[in-house]
Amino acid sequence: MKKSLMGLAIAMLLAAPSMFGAVNADKVRKELVTLPFYSIFDNLSFRVDGSTVTLMGSVTRPTLKSSAANVTARVEGVEHVVNQIEVLPLSPNDDRIRWATARAIYGQTALNRYAMGAQPPIRIIVKNGDVRLEGIVGTEMDRNIAFLAANGVPGVFTVENHLRVERGRSVS
Repeated sequence: MKKSLMGLAIAMLLAAPSMFGAVNADKVRKELVTLPFYSIFDNLSFRVDGSTVTLMGSVTRPTLKSSAANVTARVEGVEHVVNQIEVLPLSPNDDRIRWATARAIYGQTALNRYAMGAQPPIRIIVKNGDVRLEGIVGTEMDRNIAFLAANGVPGVFTVENHLRVERGRSVS
């Protein structure tokens, strides 16, 4: 009995650094979505591998890329940040397409409920006239309506629909 308790205590002591040094993914997510200037025209994602966090996605501002790395590095347990965030090229035409696409999508009666809240779930990424929709919607019909609305924006070359349908969870 004493040996098994002693073995358990030793195992817990050996595991303690990894338990306390683990990166809390919810804290990383919270830090990223509360960044100033993070908008529907940016898309950030991350992967946690032990104490290393890899940042991915696309942003419209170079300062947002560096801010994301800085706030992630301050999260408890993070020892290394790999910043693979792409900064989208500056383009007045892409800016026009971003705003027109946002109006087209969030102006749809079926989709305007997604515009409510601090961080709407539909992300609009525009690069050189090509649009990529990212995020989560509640139904397949909402996914298709967003795709058709984006496709109808003048000046858009292609639309990639990466919207995911998450069932059983209210998005609005």
